[in-house]
Amino acid sequence: MHTQPVIEQIRARLQSAFAPTELDVLDEGHKHVGHAGEGKGHFRVRIVSAAFAGQLPLKRHRMVYAALDDLMDNGIHALSIDARSNEL
Repeated sequence: MHTQPVIEQIRARLQSAFAPTELDVLDEGHKHVGHAGEGKGHFRVRIVSAAFAGQLPLKRHRMVYAALDDLMDNGIHALSIDARSNEL
């Protein structure tokens, strides 16, 4: 079992996997009261990294999911991803 809060685990894994130039991880659990996973496990990630250069959005999302691996079944109920490269 993980001892760090999920938001910190997300941030640490994404930092390690992608060395992003920008990273925002927001807990949006408060927006999801009244449905499955109510009040917890809803996160929004905005990440900018050279690792995403040349990758289509779907591939970028898959890369993020892979980096978060077991958190997708243990702590994350829903994840909104905005993954961009440093390219103009």
